Amino acid sequence: MWCRIVAETTTEHRINDRIRAREVRLVDPDGVQLGIKSLPEALAIAKELDLDLVEVAPMANPPVARIMDFGKFKFDEAQRAKESRRKTVHVGIKEMKYRPKIGPGDFDTKTRQVEKFLNEGHKVKITIMFRGREVYHPEHGKRILDRIAEKVGGIAKIEAEPKLDNRNMIMVLAPDKRARQAAASRTANQHRGEKSGGGAASQEAPASATNGANPAAASTQAAATDSATTDPAATTETATTDTATTEVAATTATTEEG
Repeated sequence: MWCRIVAETTTEHRINDRIRAREVRLVDPDGVQLGIKSLPEALAIAKELDLDLVEVAPMANPPVARIMDFGKFKFDEAQRAKESRRKTVHVGIKEMKYRPKIGPGDFDTKTRQVEKFLNEGHKVKITIMFRGREVYHPEHGKRILDRIAEKVGGIAKIEAEPKLDNRNMIMVLAPDKRARQAAASRTANQHRGEKSGGGAASQEAPASATNGANPAAASTQAAATDSATTDPAATTETATTDTATTEVAATTATTEEG
């Protein structure tokens, strides 16, 4: 006659009067060890501080008990578990089906969905479905798979090469973090280059406009200056000639009368 001893697997912490040990290694709320205390003494200290006595290491000898606010401890523990679940990425395998005679519009729509799955961290199983005599021309399906692999090459890698499975041809794609980071880096560098080129062009444009405008302005200004300088002299010379002519005519007339 024998009996099986089943170990207790519960993760619930024993607190206060539920602690079964006769003595415990006591830790205060600040983490300072107070040494080995009898259970009644440890309970009295916790009660004096208006806190709970919690058994945190039941398998130790003697068990380790800490004085704390058990309600706050449970809340913090639940928050940590929730945060851990939130950061956990549930990676699954999505499937996208194509036909060998798929049109360009449908191909682009399905491929965009494949990219979305990959960006979310999922693997994607690509299935080419053959009908009737299409199965005798697997190269058409292979061509579709090659196009898909080329389209998503910046964010994914081929985990399972294309192969025939009865009347289907399948290929598995997996997210590629290195390729994605490299593509993001190339895009960022390209944007920075475009911004730098645009800034240089905008700085050169006013200078060119100024350099182009100055000769015309200078020419116009010079012409105006020349005109302003030349015209008065010409006018004065003409007036002087006219006066001399008039004086000669008057002298001739006087001589004739005498």
